[in-house]
Amino acid sequence: MANHKSSIKRIRANAAKRLRNRFQAKTTRNAVKKLRATTDKAEASQLLKKVTSMLDRLAKKNVIHKNKAANNKSKLTKMINNLN
Repeated sequence: MANHKSSIKRIRANAAKRLRNRFQAKTTRNAVKKLRATTDKAEASQLLKKVTSMLDRLAKKNVIHKNKAANNKSKLTKMINNLN
């Protein structure tokens, strides 16, 4: 166990951030799955805006890598453009 007051606080802060990051990442993954399952183009384009925003936010906070966010956005956009 840590001895310094600041390291004890850091452990608490890291635990809180870890929970928040896990929640946001899982929520985004579920939104991506929902978007991939959508067959209606109008509904999919609405969902794409939200999912893109979520991915950008995760990349900005370094929860996921920025290139992973870019890859996901690119693939999802391509998928939606191919819907009829």
